[in-house]
Amino acid sequence: MLYPKNIEQKLGFDRIRELLNEACISPLGQAFVEKIRFSDNYDLIQKMVRQVAEMKEIMQFDASSFPAQNYLDVNTQLSKASIEGAFLSEEEFYDIKRSLRTIQECLRFFEGKEPEQFPQLRELMVSAFREKIRKNTETEEEEEEDTELSASKEPFRNPVLEIRGLIDALDKIIDDRGKLKDNASAELQNIRRKLNAEENDLRKKLESILRHARSNGWITDDFSLTVRNGRMVIPIAAEHKRKLKGFIHDESDTGKTVFMEPAETLESNNVIKELEAAEKREIVRILMDLTSRIRPQVPLLRKAYTFLSIVDFIRAKAKLAISMNGLAPLAANTQLVDWKNAVHPLLYLSFQKQGKKVVPLNIKLDKEQRILLISGPNAGGKSVTLKTLGLIQYMYQCGLLVPMREDSTIGIFKNVFIDIGDEQSLENDLSTYSSHLTNMKYFLTFSEKKTLFLIDEFGTGTEPSLGGAIAESILEDLNKSGAYGAINTHYTNLKAFADKTNGLVNGAMRYDAEHLEPMYELEIGKPGSSFAIEIAYKIGLPKSVIDKSKHKLGNSQVNFEKLLKELEIEKKVFSEKNLENATKQRKLDALLEQYDSLKTYLETEKKTIMNTAKLQAKQLVKDANQKIEATIREIREQGAEKLATKEVRQVLETFEKQELKLENVPEKASEKTEEIEVVDGEISVGSLVRIKGQEALGEVLGLKGKDVEVAIGDLKTTIKLNRLEKISRKEFKQKTSPRPKLTGIDLNEKMMNFSFNLDLRGKRGEEALVDVDNFMNDAIMLGYPELRIVHGKGDGILRNLIRTHLRGYKQVGNMQDEHADRGGAGVTVVKMKD
Repeated sequence: MLYPKNIEQKLGFDRIRELLNEACISPLGQAFVEKIRFSDNYDLIQKMVRQVAEMKEIMQFDASSFPAQNYLDVNTQLSKASIEGAFLSEEEFYDIKRSLRTIQECLRFFEGKEPEQFPQLRELMVSAFREKIRKNTETEEEEEEDTELSASKEPFRNPVLEIRGLIDALDKIIDDRGKLKDNASAELQNIRRKLNAEENDLRKKLESILRHARSNGWITDDFSLTVRNGRMVIPIAAEHKRKLKGFIHDESDTGKTVFMEPAETLESNNVIKELEAAEKREIVRILMDLTSRIRPQVPLLRKAYTFLSIVDFIRAKAKLAISMNGLAPLAANTQLVDWKNAVHPLLYLSFQKQGKKVVPLNIKLDKEQRILLISGPNAGGKSVTLKTLGLIQYMYQCGLLVPMREDSTIGIFKNVFIDIGDEQSLENDLSTYSSHLTNMKYFLTFSEKKTLFLIDEFGTGTEPSLGGAIAESILEDLNKSGAYGAINTHYTNLKAFADKTNGLVNGAMRYDAEHLEPMYELEIGKPGSSFAIEIAYKIGLPKSVIDKSKHKLGNSQVNFEKLLKELEIEKKVFSEKNLENATKQRKLDALLEQYDSLKTYLETEKKTIMNTAKLQAKQLVKDANQKIEATIREIREQGAEKLATKEVRQVLETFEKQELKLENVPEKASEKTEEIEVVDGEISVGSLVRIKGQEALGEVLGLKGKDVEVAIGDLKTTIKLNRLEKISRKEFKQKTSPRPKLTGIDLNEKMMNFSFNLDLRGKRGEEALVDVDNFMNDAIMLGYPELRIVHGKGDGILRNLIRTHLRGYKQVGNMQDEHADRGGAGVTVVKMKD
């Protein structure tokens, strides 16, 4: 059930019909556009929607393979062909031939696809040819359902073969210019051959006469052969007409030229006339024969053209869907609205031409929140929201794709009632408010669980307190009926009623309270403010008038509106902050990852350098020991005292331990090296080796003569070949210990414990600056955009000291006093650079 009768005009669906008519290729599809009807048959709706979705896929990804022309309406020709004794003209057969070829291409397209491709359109093709479509149905909806869904169990003849036979018969008779071919029959071919021969002979005779007349000056050079009354003649000046024997068939408007048939060509023209009459008789015979051959196929052809009509219609719906980004959302055979990024189709198309974007609508109506009460300022988008909801639901239940996100869910409603616009009537003596109440009477009488109602400006048109009370009572009864709906209102009592009543939910059209501009976004869960006072300020209404209105309104209402405004401002601020924080968090994560990588790299390099230094120092000491031993041996041989020799050795050992700090290096490398098994064999690239006299193990990377490039841990060095010993891989694995795992600063913990507020009250200058430096270091590392430093007011000494110190940080953007309500000059707000 739909209410009111002009619901399509109120929602804008009449414009959708116009767009579909424009998208149709021929009147075939346009006839089905006029038959579009709202349906609550879930299966039928799904059939129609899937058909359009499949056609949309074809047009987007396989358009070149699907015919897009010659969707011709030949039903008049078929009716004519059904009459005994009648015959179709060449042009009529030519239209049938072209349109049949289009039908054949459509059928071939689906035959050439896999069975699971385009199942709905394939079923449509089969059903269109399987059962005769009933024309005398009770409603147009039944007719469309029969057309699109019928499927008989009778034997099915392949329509492709049937159509191909008819096209072949037409191809033999009609050429691609729409004329009968010369070989349409042997008699026609013989007649046309004679006719061509006679016309050529006649032309030669006339051209000879024309040259003779031109040489005698009877005609000018620009005169040529022409035809009058179906006979070939020559033009000649009127004053010379007596000089040429023949028959005058016509003269020019001025009478200065006559068109004469020479006497010697009379017989030839007569023969041509006879042949042309014979040709016409043969053409009529052929056309009658061809019409007789087609007459038994008229029922099949009617099915074929009904199929072509539906294809044109579905193609138009798919074309419209592509233009407005329409799609088939998730469907539910229940009452549900769960739409994401839905847009008003007509508004989308209009904005698209202007290069603008429509703010999408997110809306949800379910069993828990069936009725949405939308409030907010005028011109904020409330009415557009209602019309978007109504038009999209209406389009979907008419079998059209709708513009919303594909993960949206759309349900089915049996009734759609709307009260949008002014329906005052002079004839019926109805005011605006009376018309609204008349509509409400209908809503209350017929609303039930499968009803969707839309009410714009609920309760307006009369005294506000009475209108609000009546509106609240109506809303209470509508809620009890179990119906679903959306209502626009400014009444505060309705907002409060929705807030405390099950089944109702408040919604607000968002408004930029700072700049007093609508945002056209629907937010469900809280009521909206009308911003009447703020808009009055913006327009420039005298302040005294506004102040009086506040006084008359009362503190409770003013405070309520003020609270809504402050909530809107705070929401906007926090939304921007959240977005900003999310961006900075991503940057911080990237920096932390870089920091951890760099720290690991530096720790590894540090350990490598330390190990290398130790190895080099150890080797240096051992070389020094060898020299010292040689020196001592020489001293001993020369008779030096043992005590002096022992003192020298002790001094060297003390130097090795204390100055070079090699406590981690074994003091007696020879003892350690004895534990590692040396293997025989030639040292080559890839061999695992040990430096003789040391515990350092490595892998040979390259050989250059007697020099060997060895990787010792992360260190690459060049060592003489004779200083290396080859070891087994087993020994290498046992003696090579894994590096210790490096750990960095726990930034998560630091972030959790960090506060952007630093209190320095009661601290001395130097002590405060140390705390400021620690505070700033943590803030810079964690990426905080804004900081608060509480230093108190006093004489301003500590504040000036801190601000002077902060100017030394290049990361600081600016500093300012906090808001007077939150500390004023006693608090410095530090804003960091981006």
